[in-house]
This record gives sequence, structure tokens and C-alpha cells, in this order.
Amino acid sequence: MRYIRYFFLAAVGLVLVTVALANRQAVTLHAVPDDLSGLIPFANEITLPLFLVIFASIIVGLLIGFVWEYFREYKHRADAGRRKRQVNRLEREVQGLRDKTGEGKDDVLALLE
Repeated sequence: MRYIRYFFLAAVGLVLVTVALANRQAVTLHAVPDDLSGLIPFANEITLPLFLVIFASIIVGLLIGFVWEYFREYKHRADAGRRKRQVNRLEREVQGLRDKTGEGKDDVLALLE
């Protein structure tokens, strides 16, 4: 299984290197349209290799997806935690009742108590 994981990671790395080598040309990214560029106090354009733009877009998309999913599943995690606490409380209550009634003990010992 470990070798399969290494093979998969090597294949992904090879694909990423191939994409990076195929997309080395520089592209200019603008923060705002040229008509509005006078309204912002900083430079509104940056020149980067295309593969950096592609990889950064993938990473930002994944991060947004992870954060979105984390908040979407919050109610399910909270409900699971609530149910786990309830189960633990009920298990303690059942154990207390068993100890009180002597269930699960030897009948002779239960009579002596």
C-alpha cells in the first residue's frame, strides 16, 4: 500500500512538473480594470508565470472548499458530540443501576450485600 501511495505521489509530481514546464510564459494579472486603476493606491497589476497562476488558483479553490465544507458540516459534528455525551451519560446511569441492583454479579455475592 505504501508503494502505491509513493507511485501516485510521483505521478502527480510528474504531471505538475510537466504542466509547469509547458506554461512558463509570463502573464499579467490586473486587480481592477484599467478604467478604475486610478482609484486604488497600489499597483493593480502583477506579472507571474502562468503555472504559478494555475497552481495558486487550484490551492485557493481547495482552501475555499475545505473552509466551506467545515462550516457546512458544523451542525453534524455538534449533533454527533451531543449524542456522544448523551450516550456516555446513559451508559454511566445504566452502570450505576446495575451496581445498585447487583446485576452482573454472582448471585451469592448479591445476597451477601
